[in-house]
Amino acid sequence: MVLKTREAFTPKDYRQTQKVAIKSNGNNEEDLSRPLIGIANTYGEGIAGHHHFRELVDYLRRGIYRAGGYTSEFGSIAACDAMAAGGRISNNYVLPTRGVIADSIELMARAHRYDGLVIMASCDKIVPAALMAAARLDIPCIILLGGTMLTGTTFNGKKADLSTFTEARGQLQLGKITRETYEALSDLVCPTCGSCQFYGTANTMCCVTEALGMTLPGSGLIPAPYIDKWRDATAIGETIVKMVYEGITAREIMTLEALKNAIMVSMATGASTNVILHLMAIAHELEYEADEIMPLFNYYNDRIPLIVKTNPAADYDMVDFYEAGGIPRVMQILKDSLYLDCMTVTGRTIGENLDSYVFKYPINDDIIHPLDKAYYPTGGLVIMKGNLAPETAVAKPSGILPEIRKFRGPAIVFNSEEECGQAIQEGKVVPGHVVVIRYEGPKGGPGMREMVVPLKVLKGRGLLTQVALISDGRFSGTNNGCFVGHISPEAAEGGPLAVVRDGDIISIDTDEKRELNIEISEEELAMRLREWKYVPKEAKVTGYMARYIKGVKSAAKGAILD
Repeated sequence: MVLKTREAFTPKDYRQTQKVAIKSNGNNEEDLSRPLIGIANTYGEGIAGHHHFRELVDYLRRGIYRAGGYTSEFGSIAACDAMAAGGRISNNYVLPTRGVIADSIELMARAHRYDGLVIMASCDKIVPAALMAAARLDIPCIILLGGTMLTGTTFNGKKADLSTFTEARGQLQLGKITRETYEALSDLVCPTCGSCQFYGTANTMCCVTEALGMTLPGSGLIPAPYIDKWRDATAIGETIVKMVYEGITAREIMTLEALKNAIMVSMATGASTNVILHLMAIAHELEYEADEIMPLFNYYNDRIPLIVKTNPAADYDMVDFYEAGGIPRVMQILKDSLYLDCMTVTGRTIGENLDSYVFKYPINDDIIHPLDKAYYPTGGLVIMKGNLAPETAVAKPSGILPEIRKFRGPAIVFNSEEECGQAIQEGKVVPGHVVVIRYEGPKGGPGMREMVVPLKVLKGRGLLTQVALISDGRFSGTNNGCFVGHISPEAAEGGPLAVVRDGDIISIDTDEKRELNIEISEEELAMRLREWKYVPKEAKVTGYMARYIKGVKSAAKGAILD
């Protein structure tokens, strides 16, 4: 048999040194007659979403060997957003890991000439990195997703999760809860391994992976502690060997139509704003131009209704979403809009997978609404423009109460997340303010940190519906309230955000016009930009981040590295 990706996987086709190297690892001639399947295991003790990968990989190996392949496992870095959240320096490094992970997987797969590749991933930057690597390699690839965490205790009458702890900080500052209550939450909000319980970036990208056809149907939201996740790992092992024999490669699956399916599913489910950043980066690896992909988000926002509301837009968590039918149910409801002929890792099309899918739990229309009972007639994410965002900015109307989707008020300006956090704690941010956090973009941060903490603390202080927050940084999928992120060009590149002053009136319309504007004359704006000079936060940036700053592109292009 001759594979599409390289020569037949028989001993005579290996270079003799490679054959010896493989045998020196304990393999024999019978092993050498099998397809060589690489396993990129992003296990790490410091990352809850991947903590169980050491055990999960054994079930994956079982499936691979059962189907006639043999394995070669290697590791990659994997940073946890929660570990880095809210920390100067640490959080700067999280988004940059996306490219490093993709690079490392690509390099290993090319160097070792794998016939097929399974990439194990669960969390925010690791899942998009896995998809980026698969797009580059264009060999048979499949993503094994680690699954979501179970929800912990309740707090203020609602299910608690990791983000609850941040919101509680605001309540602690106001004296609404005790220090003992606050500290007790740290033991209760995250009771198991898995990606965070809300529809943040991690679970968004797991759902996107399923919508793209790059993992098994129903796999995107299986909870990490469920035994079904272990069965899923075995089935994925069997599937990758089948893909190798059938010659199904990543780019045969991740087509332009598949990207459109992923965007439609994201709109229907109220996905994290970061899905735009990551899908743009994946599209770049697939050699699509940014101008070809970015308009699709508003196009499908206008055509795909919001049919799912989960935390932070509702009280339902990811386990609820999974047991209600998950992504297969969402795609069945959207069937008339989707590209059903797209190939998937199963060797069958999206349409064929949906027709044969068997739900393990009763379908719950209270969580996943039918089209005629959609939450909103339009989708969950929008691309904005305006004189403050000449390229683009991103908002999430599904996470904004209708009464504040339009917001107008005086700016209170901060040149870093830390400055903003201190001002919030001191009570300087008051109702009516438009909080501006700048110099937090890809270059200015550097690394485009998430502004999750200020918005969560504002919520804890009861200001969520009374202020707005705009930034060239990112936001977490857990955030709600009136916020606009990814403002491009960023302040560090001389974007208009750099010249906003305290008291300037900012107008935000995430609904009809999808505009972000500063209410000053064109002449005044031009004069300020001429006078502006950039002063980096750090006197000197060294190491990897120095290279990152030189190579990273705008958020409007997915913060890719060229």
